[in-house]
Amino acid sequence: MTLDITKIDFAQLDFAKGGGLIPAVVQDADTLQVLTLAYMDEAALRETLDSGQATFFSRSRGGRWRKGETSGDFLNVVSVTPDCDGDAVVVKVRPVGNACHLNRVSCFGDEDAPGLGRIGRLERTIHVRAQADPNNSWTARLIAQGPKRAAQKVGEEGVETALAGAAGDEAELASEAADLIYHLLVLLHARNMVFQDVLVVLAKRAEAAKTDT
Repeated sequence: MTLDITKIDFAQLDFAKGGGLIPAVVQDADTLQVLTLAYMDEAALRETLDSGQATFFSRSRGGRWRKGETSGDFLNVVSVTPDCDGDAVVVKVRPVGNACHLNRVSCFGDEDAPGLGRIGRLERTIHVRAQADPNNSWTARLIAQGPKRAAQKVGEEGVETALAGAAGDEAELASEAADLIYHLLVLLHARNMVFQDVLVVLAKRAEAAKTDT
C-alpha cells in the first residue's frame, strides 16, 4: 500500500519546533483506540507515506525505526493527518499484531478497543471469520448463506430485543441487544458494507437537523 504523499504539505509542518521531530499519535483506524505515541522526523514521515508502514525516529536509538521490523507487528497506515499548528500528526493504522512492546494492543493500558471501539473490533473479527470454514464458524456459515439469511436473523434478534426491552431485566436486554448488533454487522458485511456507512447517514441527518427550523 502506498499513500499519496501529495496530500501532506511538508511546508506546513513545523519540525523545527521540536528540534527536528514531531509527535505522532498512532490510532487504530477501526476502533479509534490510541495505540502509542512516537516521533517522526521528515525522513521518517516520507518513508511512512512511501511504504504504507509506520516508520518513526527513535530518540533512544538515535535513528530510524520501522515498527515491526524485528517483532513482525507492523502498523499498516491508512491516513496521516497534521494538526492545526502543523507540529503533530495523527497516524491511523490497521495493526498486524500488537502495538506495544509489552505484547499489549496499546501502550496505554491493558484494555482492548474500549467503548464504541468494540464495534470496530467486532467488524474486524467478522471479516476474519468470514474466511473460515463454514463447518467450523457460525459467522462464516451465516455469511455463506447470503444476505437474506443474515437479514432474517436481524429480524429475529430485533423481535427478541424488543421483547426483552418490554418485559425482561437489564441483563437480558443487554444480551439480546448484543446479539442484534452482532447480526446487524454480519448483514452489513454480507452486503459489502461497514458500520461507518451507517454513521455517515447519521452524520448527514445531524447536519440537516441543524438547519431544520
